[in-house]
Amino acid sequence: MSTGDDRPHDGSGEGPDDESRGEQPNPFKGTPFEQLFGQMGGAGGMGGMGDLGEQLNRFSQQLGGQMPDLTQLFGQIQAMMAPHDGPLNWDLALDTARKTVAQDPDPSPTQKQKDAVADAVRLADHWLDDATELPSGITSSTAWSRAEWVVATSDTWRHLVEPIAKQSVEALSSALPEEARAMSGPLVGMLGKVIGGMLAGQTGSGIGTLAKEVLSVSDVGVPLAPAGKAALVPANVTAFAEGLDVTEDDVLLYLALREAAHQRLFAGVPWLREHVVGAVTDYARGIQVDTDAIQSRIEEQMRGIDPSDPASMQGLIEGGMFELPKSPLQQAALQRLEVVLALVEGWVDEVVGQATATRMPAAGKLQEAVRRRRAAGGPAEETFAALVGLQLRPRRLRDASTLWGSLRSRQGIEGRDGVWMHPDLLPTAADLDDPLGFRADATAPDTMSEEDFDAGLRRLLGGEDNTDEDNTGE
Repeated sequence: MSTGDDRPHDGSGEGPDDESRGEQPNPFKGTPFEQLFGQMGGAGGMGGMGDLGEQLNRFSQQLGGQMPDLTQLFGQIQAMMAPHDGPLNWDLALDTARKTVAQDPDPSPTQKQKDAVADAVRLADHWLDDATELPSGITSSTAWSRAEWVVATSDTWRHLVEPIAKQSVEALSSALPEEARAMSGPLVGMLGKVIGGMLAGQTGSGIGTLAKEVLSVSDVGVPLAPAGKAALVPANVTAFAEGLDVTEDDVLLYLALREAAHQRLFAGVPWLREHVVGAVTDYARGIQVDTDAIQSRIEEQMRGIDPSDPASMQGLIEGGMFELPKSPLQQAALQRLEVVLALVEGWVDEVVGQATATRMPAAGKLQEAVRRRRAAGGPAEETFAALVGLQLRPRRLRDASTLWGSLRSRQGIEGRDGVWMHPDLLPTAADLDDPLGFRADATAPDTMSEEDFDAGLRRLLGGEDNTDEDNTGE
């Protein structure tokens, strides 16, 4: 089948008679985007995926006239290019997440399961009263399907991911050559849509994959739902319980304890939520573009594309094409995020251990299972890290748990929980290297008067306690 077009197509999007045909030459030549836009039909053809008839004819010619069903592929590309507010097509991200979840059975929780979760959370909150000074942070509890988890946590995911998407679009756009930027308007706007659409597909795939494994709303260590909303995912809890040689009731209660402890910490430490989100924002600010690395990556992925295979093209859209090498600023932000997540998870581990010490014989086995799962990271966390670039697992959970336990044994529950009063008091990565040495020479609060303790804390935080001395000196 002939298209009447004998121009050579070498992936650059240019032919010897481009200008004579009134087409724009590829302005991305020599940039990381040359292979991408050349494969998709060149600058002139990308204005709405160009002349789809011509594109399909080319595919058909390559296949000897046998046309595969590309309806789904072009539907995805059309959705990717759809107008959207902000740097990321969030409607596409949510749609992708839902479709990812729908690949496996996802039954809605029964009323019996919802009642079981509510009872477990209520009992867990009661047990925690003896293990921490922080008050209950739970106002309601529920059970979610995986799809419900996606929807209920979507606002927080958007808040976390959009700064990364915004900076990625800006960084990649800035890598365009001057002549491409001079053409301004349509091309730069189109590039933003393409990148925003691809990042949306990647983000949605990552969130949907996470939804298949998360055990609760706080399972990744980041507060994903409105404050006070405790929720577990029964289908994933059941899957986690398999092979543990522990009753599912004990598993549910233990996970409810962890969820309730997370809720107490984030409710009782008002600055903590923004501290975690701030580390993600700092990560986004550090995004830089290594054009040579991006060019090499795109060329490598393009070589693996089979135009006759829609799944191959879909993999290009969802497969992390624009994964950027991490800059030193990003590495530093990731370390801060890793440390604070480890401290959160370690505190939860320590507090739940105290709450269950004399009440739940199976707690030790469940603690070890959760530790291994969180420290190693599952396939879902690895997928999200590869797609979005964020590590969500606390690699140093054991060190953090040891640190909090050592502090409690020396200074009591009040001394342990008092460290959360201000971010400047938190242990550092160096402290996690020597968890038993954190404040090893500190005096327990009960040997100091309440006035002396408060005054010392104000001095440490730069309060007003030094003003009297300053005024006296004057």
